[in-house]
Amino acid sequence: MKIKSAQLETVCGVTSKIPDNQLVEVAFAGKSNVGKSSLINGLLNRKALARISSQPGKTQTINFYNVNDQCYFVDLPGYGYAKVSLQEKKNWGVMIERYLNRSRMLRAVFLLIDIRHEPSKNDVEMYQWILANGFEPVLIATKLDKIKRSQVQKNIKVIKETLRVVPKTTIIPFSAQTKQGRDEILDFIEQIVNQ
Repeated sequence: MKIKSAQLETVCGVTSKIPDNQLVEVAFAGKSNVGKSSLINGLLNRKALARISSQPGKTQTINFYNVNDQCYFVDLPGYGYAKVSLQEKKNWGVMIERYLNRSRMLRAVFLLIDIRHEPSKNDVEMYQWILANGFEPVLIATKLDKIKRSQVQKNIKVIKETLRVVPKTTIIPFSAQTKQGRDEILDFIEQIVNQ
């Protein structure tokens, strides 16, 4: 998939109605600080289309990026950040669940996991929750450049075991620095869009 154009088209807060889009949607979920904004910017070849923050929990809305007038990249709020009130966390959960249940055009959910660490309890819950909503998440193991090449397979094994992933789950290691994994993710999205 070649990126010709990309812009932020819709921003949904807690009370917003989910847009009734006519184009295929692919969603990106992940813990706060897992590198979701960096991934989206990397895929779209933009420096700051998705806002990157050193302060986790910055994405508090569902953001719809129109890509090539072909599909939407949907950025879901990050979960698991401690310094947010319980009410806010609950609101994000409701918002994400409402989106997963109501979007007619959602075709795939990418779940981002930091390759350096064993998945957290929140990651496990999110993985199970996406499965329960009828999707088989594609896992993106982020921050690939932060570990030695010799550790990659061992760390991926830990991710698989901790999440108890369903057989044949796609796992794509990704680095926002080197862009390793970018083409693979875009090819995967292209297949979904062309189905």
